[in-house]
Amino acid sequence: MKQRCLNPNYKQWKDYGGRGIQVSQEWADSFDAFLSDVGEKPEPHLTLDRIDNNGNYEAGNIRWADRTTQSRNRRNYTGEGAAR
Repeated sequence: MKQRCLNPNYKQWKDYGGRGIQVSQEWADSFDAFLSDVGEKPEPHLTLDRIDNNGNYEAGNIRWADRTTQSRNRRNYTGEGAAR
């Protein structure tokens, strides 16, 4: 999450931080704050998912989701210059 949004050298940064997706300052500063809001991963196969793909990594917009759920929660992207 932090690499995707905060590190311009990260390979997927353009799809996250590069298009304005941010990590809440509280979470960026404190893993304990993140853990308090999101909780521990309930199942090994789940990963973080933003409910609103155009929204930030912040309380109320994050859930633990399986790959099927995440694959259904994608932005429509058709290449260079596509509307976002």
